[in-house]
Amino acid sequence: MVTELMPAAAFPLQSGLVPRGTRAFVFERIFEVFLLLGTLVGVVVVGYMLYNAYRYRSGSGKGHVDEGNRLVLGELPSGSGGGQKLFTSFFMSMVIVVSLVSWTYLTLLYVEEGPADDESLDVEVEGYQFGWRFTYPNGHTTDGVLRVPADRPVQLTITTADVFHNFGITALRVKSDAIPGQETETWFTADEPGTYTARCYELCGVGHSYMSAEVIVMPPDEYEAWYANTTADNATANGSSVDGSVAASSAVAQSVAPQPSLRPAVVP
Repeated sequence: MVTELMPAAAFPLQSGLVPRGTRAFVFERIFEVFLLLGTLVGVVVVGYMLYNAYRYRSGSGKGHVDEGNRLVLGELPSGSGGGQKLFTSFFMSMVIVVSLVSWTYLTLLYVEEGPADDESLDVEVEGYQFGWRFTYPNGHTTDGVLRVPADRPVQLTITTADVFHNFGITALRVKSDAIPGQETETWFTADEPGTYTARCYELCGVGHSYMSAEVIVMPPDEYEAWYANTTADNATANGSSVDGSVAASSAVAQSVAPQPSLRPAVVP
């Protein structure tokens, strides 16, 4: 956890140098930092290259080398300051790379561990061919629809009833494997209400392309009102029972499966 880091490593967390917030916000900051540094390094390298190309252009007189001053293999050229430029550029590159790796590690450590929030919503996710089943803390189960409140961390415990799947919500930067016989954990926080799509990102059979679910992010008060009317006995999603949804998914799998040929066999 972040609180278990050494004081020197925890300083960037306390000073705000490492971004905190939703997964989407954190990954956006990582992208912006890499884009900024990549652009800066590219400008410096290309600019220095163009400067030297112009400085030592043909006809400038600066590219001419006397026979007695030709370079010798294994020796540093005279007037180069004993390799000062080389060591300076190496040191600066080392500082940039180490700083970037450390900052990225601390950021991804937060993404991996998740926010320390006792008010998070715990939801169990089970994949099957070809759909997603969600179980809430009170035992209520929905099939194909996940309802969560906005501005509240959601902890997902993911598994599968059959083959390998991968649960992902692209817009919320959520992605985790669903492994038979095992459980994986991930989290997300949606900062505003809306409807998102969860898909399977592991090729799992003929109905893989149809394996999706709706993720409905509701205002906190509306979610509490909806959740208060749910129990473990009225497990429905959009008016359809779980068994009915599973049957519908099976029908989808059968519809996309290759159909046997009805043409009579040709006997030679």
